[in-house]
Amino acid sequence: MNKIIETAEEKIKNIFSAIKRLCGSINENVRFHHLKNTVKKAAQNKTVQSVKHILKQLFTAVFKKLCLLHQMISRMTPLLFELFSSIVIILTCSIIVMTFFFRTVTVSGKSMTDTLQSGDKLIISTFNYTPQNGDIVVITHGAMYDHPIIKRVIATEGQEITIDYDIGDVIVDNVILDEDYIKGITNKPMNAIGLPVVVPEGYIFVMGDNREGSSDSRSVRIGLVPVRNVVGKAVFRTYPFENFGAVS
Repeated sequence: MNKIIETAEEKIKNIFSAIKRLCGSINENVRFHHLKNTVKKAAQNKTVQSVKHILKQLFTAVFKKLCLLHQMISRMTPLLFELFSSIVIILTCSIIVMTFFFRTVTVSGKSMTDTLQSGDKLIISTFNYTPQNGDIVVITHGAMYDHPIIKRVIATEGQEITIDYDIGDVIVDNVILDEDYIKGITNKPMNAIGLPVVVPEGYIFVMGDNREGSSDSRSVRIGLVPVRNVVGKAVFRTYPFENFGAVS
């Protein structure tokens, strides 16, 4: 009989623990104590059938609780499925957009200061982009550099560009550019390319805004940049937050 009591007590305790974990709505200690005393009393009166009856009632209560839990999950399933589907669609669209329309880059170096600072994080537009004068572009796969560079487009194909290094004027198609975005003087680098030059088809002439600290199309090291090497146009700065906004 003691073995029956111990078995009943253990089963009661395990079942109430399971119900508590599933539903979180049962005071295990109070109800277990009550059933424990009932089982002991029944056992002392040698009414084994009473113990079995109590266990049967308990299993019935557990079954009802599980059925209720199943109904709750069944009602929630359509909502959860809809929410999950929405999340998947949003993530898929984000991946497509960021792969084919936009990308993110981090500025490295000082060639674009004060317009951009090293460490700035930018969003660049890549889809069906054609470089235009004044655009800030990201360039990669250059013959003389092994990482993307960020420069400003100064002249495009068919335009003639020259630089008066004595006074720092940049002249495109006989018009002096009004460059209020530059830092320093447009100086002549070592190994400078010959100017004036007409930009050939499929190429652009680029310079950094920090003219005294930029390696760009003025130098044979970079030279005229093939349009096919232009990844895209910088359109938005996401970091640092105090400079959050459009890039121009």
